[in-house]
Amino acid sequence: MANEQKNNANQVIKLVIEVIGFLLYSLALIIVAVYKTCLPSAYQYRKNITGDIALVTGGGGGLGRLLALRLAKLGATVVLWDVNVKGVEETVGLVKGIGGKAYGYKCDLSDKEDVYRVAKKTQQEVGDVTILLNNAGVVSGQSLLDTPDILIKRTFDVNVIAHFWTVKAFLPKMIEKDHGHIVTIASLAGHLGVNKLVDYCSSKYAAVGFDEALKAELDAQGVKGVKTTVICPYFIQQTGMFDNVNSKFFPKLKANDVADKTIEALRKEYNVVILPGYLRWLLPLKLIMPWSVVSNFLNNMLPDASPHHQPTPIVQIEESEESLPHKIVNSVSASVSQTKPSLDKQGKDL
Repeated sequence: MANEQKNNANQVIKLVIEVIGFLLYSLALIIVAVYKTCLPSAYQYRKNITGDIALVTGGGGGLGRLLALRLAKLGATVVLWDVNVKGVEETVGLVKGIGGKAYGYKCDLSDKEDVYRVAKKTQQEVGDVTILLNNAGVVSGQSLLDTPDILIKRTFDVNVIAHFWTVKAFLPKMIEKDHGHIVTIASLAGHLGVNKLVDYCSSKYAAVGFDEALKAELDAQGVKGVKTTVICPYFIQQTGMFDNVNSKFFPKLKANDVADKTIEALRKEYNVVILPGYLRWLLPLKLIMPWSVVSNFLNNMLPDASPHHQPTPIVQIEESEESLPHKIVNSVSASVSQTKPSLDKQGKDL
């Protein structure tokens, strides 16, 4: 009996010591994080991505094209995946017009076998991907009961299931080299449910969870050199997905601003980015407010979130240059050529 009491007392002491140690270590991490955040921007760490191979899904237009141009200007070799052949060719031409290196491949992200096939071809022809930006996305924009099953499935296949295949294809080499970065372009809809976006919001919630769980798994495995970042923007203008959505309280974001913030998050190795930033402090209110208040706010903020008020899905990865205002591309670099040279022999899988 005495031995049992002694053992129980030792376990309690051990538990108390572990809790105190955990709290002290957490406090130290918080202090370091606050210190890094408060540093002037000029002194904050930014990693050099020159020489990295960066893959952008949905690179044939919209946000994917803007990200590709910024990555190329920073010295990365850019690989573009898209179902839109013309769009990929145009983006490759734009990247080369500013002196960058780019390769384009046709890839149907809703098809697992096609993802793995194109991933293997990319590794063989270009090299090991060290920066993966899962950017491609689709939206149907109808009430749940009016959304055909095939569109619901496609929303999940492209918006989140494809992330599993791309990460499984490229993460092993990143871990082997202890060098890599996976960026998930999710959405603020991954934190808030919205009318007529049941399938879209669900897929974006899943994408946010995918990033967090993957981050936790890498930490648990002691992988230090591979980082993950999730970007959660409000509705973006000029991507072809939510151009006509009416937003009352918050202005829609400019695609160039989102691209800039995404690249900044990549280089500074942020974990989670909410755009616009002030919404980060409003989201916790959802947990403490009555649902009637939350619902009233959401329905007033977005009276109709249907992208173009039509039954056909608006697919971001099928946007071409003609659907974007020229100022989006011109603001990236005044020297960008508007010609469309044919793809090199390598990266011509279109």
